[in-house]
Amino acid sequence: MIVISRFRPAEGFLARAEQALGAFAERPGFLRGHVGRAADDPALWTIVTEWDSVGSFRRSLSAFEVKVHAAPLLADAVEEPSAYEVLASVEGGLPSVRPSALAADAGSVRVGEAATPHAPRART
Repeated sequence: MIVISRFRPAEGFLARAEQALGAFAERPGFLRGHVGRAADDPALWTIVTEWDSVGSFRRSLSAFEVKVHAAPLLADAVEEPSAYEVLASVEGGLPSVRPSALAADAGSVRVGEAATPHAPRART
């Protein structure tokens, strides 16, 4: 899973973003993270993190250091969806395709009402 958060920040953003990445990096399931600035719009920044699962990312948000360093920063992100399920990738020249882990009823249920044997996972 990847989380892509975009920002139009004030002064001091890079230092705050580095602290946020450091806090995330200590959490189980964190794989890697990046802070970047748009080449065509230097006022637009992003923090991209990669996690082994959506659960790892969500659990990281309850850690004290993440609440102190990352949560306030993420609250300033551009309001848009930020968590993405990785379905295809290429690493070391080798392509990889994964099936979706979303429940078949993901578009019609609330958080916490995950797929059951009666509502199996979607096939993509």
